[in-house]
Amino acid sequence: MNAREEILSRVRAALADVTDPDPAETRVDWSYGEIVDTGDLPVVDRFAERVADYRAAVERVAEHELAAAVSAALSGVGGPILADDTVRRRLDLPTLDWLDDDQLSPRELDSAGAVVTTAAVGIANTGTIVLDHSSGQGRRALSLVPDVHVCIVDAGQVVSDVPEAVAHLIGIGAQSRPQTWISGPSATSDIELDRVEGVHGPRALHVVIVD
Repeated sequence: MNAREEILSRVRAALADVTDPDPAETRVDWSYGEIVDTGDLPVVDRFAERVADYRAAVERVAEHELAAAVSAALSGVGGPILADDTVRRRLDLPTLDWLDDDQLSPRELDSAGAVVTTAAVGIANTGTIVLDHSSGQGRRALSLVPDVHVCIVDAGQVVSDVPEAVAHLIGIGAQSRPQTWISGPSATSDIELDRVEGVHGPRALHVVIVD
């Protein structure tokens, strides 16, 4: 018996009392592409719950409340706010200190206090937001460099799971564009599990769901 066989033999012996003798009894009758339901919650409620699980701020508003909600989310932010014309027209908040992205350098992007974007799709069961960087979302760097990201997600953009999200992205032609998949604020942990936020992207994520 070589080393590999010996190790596998020990693993099998260790798992002998916990291994299911009949795997067929626990087989999940599911194939990729089938929609997974969201349990006892409607799809948008599940999305809001899962986004909040990632320590993101979540707010649900009507369209006429959107501008006030975004303005409140940006209160206290130091520095100008990045957003393209699509977002600015929708919010109609001319008093905010808006910043145009004219291919700003990383240093110039770092001077922004926050970025406001829309989204391509939201995934209920994973609490994930997908940006395809079309109109309303800007290039990838805009959602990665500023310390605060306020993301507007329309309720009709929320789907149940990842396969449904991928199908939606293909349906709108987003497979040919760069994408950013966001599950909560940027965070990482060291070997002692000390959580540090803001290392690879925004330290704060504020999601505004428009019903």
